[in-house]
Amino acid sequence: MVDWKNPPKLFIPGPVHVLPEVLQQLARPTMGHRNKEYAQLHNETIAMLKQVLFTEQNVFLVTSSASGIWEAAIRNCVAKDETVLACGCGAFSDKWGSVVKSCGRNVDLLKVEWGKPNTPEAIDEKLATGKYAAITLVYSETSTGLANPVYEISDMMKKKYPNVLVFVDSVSAMVGMPIHFDKLGWDVTFASVQKAFAIPPGFTVAAVSKRAIEKAKTVPERGYYFDFVDFAKNNEKDNTPTTPSIPHIAAVNFQAAKLLKEGMENVWKRHKEMGDYCRAWAKKNFDLFCDEKYCTNTLTTIKNTRNIDIGALNKALQAKHNLIISNGYGDLKNLTFRIAHMGDITMTDLKEVLGWIEEEIK
Repeated sequence: MVDWKNPPKLFIPGPVHVLPEVLQQLARPTMGHRNKEYAQLHNETIAMLKQVLFTEQNVFLVTSSASGIWEAAIRNCVAKDETVLACGCGAFSDKWGSVVKSCGRNVDLLKVEWGKPNTPEAIDEKLATGKYAAITLVYSETSTGLANPVYEISDMMKKKYPNVLVFVDSVSAMVGMPIHFDKLGWDVTFASVQKAFAIPPGFTVAAVSKRAIEKAKTVPERGYYFDFVDFAKNNEKDNTPTTPSIPHIAAVNFQAAKLLKEGMENVWKRHKEMGDYCRAWAKKNFDLFCDEKYCTNTLTTIKNTRNIDIGALNKALQAKHNLIISNGYGDLKNLTFRIAHMGDITMTDLKEVLGWIEEEIK
């Protein structure tokens, strides 16, 4: 049986550790999702998320994992005779490219070696062909710990390719790293809440531009569950097209209020400080998998230069300290390990974990 009374503290890159007061939000009394009480919750939550994401456009509350919005962006905003440029730099960005194909759309892959960034120059060279209606990009690649230079890419695209739609997976970036949605000129960005929002999994926050909605109106066979046009219509009535996970929305509401009270600049600074500390520790004891210039601030992927048994390390950390870190993802298993420092994880938590790892490797 699972020991629900003493679960391990999670320092994996999602789901991350969730505070008791956040869990309490998920236990609030049930309300009808077509009643005025829910409409008030919905309205308040959307208003705060718009501040968090620096947007005056659409924010959708979506009862699914973020993978659903991979599909939604393509099915809503790309016609079947159009082609998408999918920028891959790790497991999840590569997978999004395969989702484009599974949705019956044309896709070209712009792939780089894992741990290397997608650059404005390489994207510019592909877009210069005039072949592409949209681009997919990952902000923070959770498999490698890399942060793509999305602000530089966005500046280039706004100047040279203003008509190309921009879809950005911000799953392990949103909240922990800057997102000025309107300024960036993105059309869709999203994150599941088990990352830097520090809420249990099963829910996604998505920002969607007005022009994405207008494009969706011209695309037939968008599907049902993730129809952006339907989401936008229901947002106007402070509601969702289908039954939402109201407990998750209560938790998002709670966390968004806390983030705004702290101030987004301070939230980003806190994540960067933890990232800087973890990277310095990694360089002292092992090495970084990515060039430090491109490391994300929400997790660190550490190169296993000492060839330690990561499975044994994790067993020892759980047995002695009741916590778990993450092995490398996919082909990087045992070659790297990953430590999350996002959400409600603190610098004190991080220092404690790294100290315990040092004890084990000595």
